[in-house]
Order: sequence, then structure tokens, then C-alpha cells
Amino acid sequence: MFEAVLWISVTFISLAMIGLIYRVIKGPTVADRVVALDAIGISLVSVIALVSIVLETSAFLDIILLIGILTFIGTVAFSKFLEKGVIMEYDRNGDR
Repeated sequence: MFEAVLWISVTFISLAMIGLIYRVIKGPTVADRVVALDAIGISLVSVIALVSIVLETSAFLDIILLIGILTFIGTVAFSKFLEKGVIMEYDRNGDR
């Protein structure tokens, strides 16, 4: 019974990811696309965690951590890009 609930959860999260992919492609603004990408990263972490529970293994925990870190860095980079128009600013004088 518990395993069936986990697989149903994986199915619903996967369906939600399809909707988020649509939002990334058709999002009216760049901010909507950034939020959808962040939500896809969170959904991917949750799907991998649920599959890890179903398979009764801890082998995927490193992958979950890596995806979480990459999602956070990507969100911060996109936010900085939306705010300033560049991700990294370089000044010829050495000032940043």
C-alpha cells in the first residue's frame, strides 16, 4: 500500500513537471520561466527522493544534493541577470 502511494505521488509530480515545462516554453515573462525552472528542479529532487524510498537505497542522496545546489545557483544567477542584465561584472580597473 505504501509503495503504491509513493508511485502515485511520483506520477502526479511528473505530470506537474509537464505543466512546468509548458510554462518554461510559453511563459509570458522571463520571471515566469525562472520560477518554472526552479519548480522543475524542486520537483526533480522530490521524484528522485521518492524513487530512492521505493527502491530502499541511499545511493541517490548525492544526486539529490547536487541537483538542489545546481537549482539554487541557477535561480540566483537568473535573478541577478534579471536585476542587472549581466551575471558577472568585470571592470578593467580590477573593481567589481
